[in-house]
Amino acid sequence: MASQWTHANQLTILRMAMIPLFVLLIVYRYFDYGLLVFVVAGVSDALDGLIARRFGQKTALGAFLDPMADKLLLTAAFIVFSFGSLDLPVRIPLWLTIAAISRDVLIVLTVLLINLTSGRRVFPPTLLGKLTTLMQVGVVVAALAGNTLGYAVPQYRAILGTAFGFTVASGLHYLLRTMKTLNMQQDIKV
Repeated sequence: MASQWTHANQLTILRMAMIPLFVLLIVYRYFDYGLLVFVVAGVSDALDGLIARRFGQKTALGAFLDPMADKLLLTAAFIVFSFGSLDLPVRIPLWLTIAAISRDVLIVLTVLLINLTSGRRVFPPTLLGKLTTLMQVGVVVAALAGNTLGYAVPQYRAILGTAFGFTVASGLHYLLRTMKTLNMQQDIKV
């Protein structure tokens, strides 16, 4: 376990520890500080990847924790910005939050199903998946900026629509890719 406790993994765990702070800052309307925490989390994400590659600190734990930390932060942001009871000036619509979370649940369940039925498999992220994450980060940054200003930034609806389109497209792409992989495995067994 000591070999898994690398500097890169420590940064990832620190990023995960920032999530409750981020949520509290939004709930208590410290949007500028929330934006700062979100940016620091993003920088730590880039930094832990750089450290892992540059100093040979890639580990199985890091490969598991890094995407989980990213998804937990995005999911927490989407959920907190969707709460109607917070009466925020700029919210993320519930339909987008449901789409984003449903996509992630679909991905996790299919990976789990394939790993349980076919053995350990690695599913590297696709360009579409990375663009989806980028668009979802854009939604959170736009919501943070809008709440800091007290009104939605220009093109906020376009950002929401684009993120929704990417979310649905990448979810369908992932599902089709998984079905193709399963069909190829069936053909090999026959």
